[in-house]
Amino acid sequence: MKPNKILLLSKTALPLYWIVLLTSLVILLRGHNEPGGGFIAGLLAASSSILWAIAFSAKQAMKKLPFASPLNLAACGLLLAAAAGLPALLSGQAFLYHFWATIPLFFFDYKISTVLLFDLGVYLCIWGVVSGYAIMLLETTE
Repeated sequence: MKPNKILLLSKTALPLYWIVLLTSLVILLRGHNEPGGGFIAGLLAASSSILWAIAFSAKQAMKKLPFASPLNLAACGLLLAAAAGLPALLSGQAFLYHFWATIPLFFFDYKISTVLLFDLGVYLCIWGVVSGYAIMLLETTE
């Protein structure tokens, strides 16, 4: 890749990376009550990793992933999504029956549930699979 080919992108990649990643977290957290959630948020998180790979390199994007591996990220997400059903099984309910609780925060109450744990698992799984696939495709073109 020519060094001046993507100068503008390489200069704006860091703030864009964090803006997209934080937006994905907002969509993840509001998704279990409103449209959105783990899948869409995971796609956004993957797009931040893909942006980093395009701006710098596939190797740099791999280093920036949590657990430094898309496979580990996806596996962790799969375990979390499966773990979301365990409280229901332990209480004699059907698998993935969801429990809700309310956490009082400073100025509002936040509803939390096992749905959020499931969404977090989907988020990590989608982030790992999509970013791993795209980064490996970009790696072959470098």
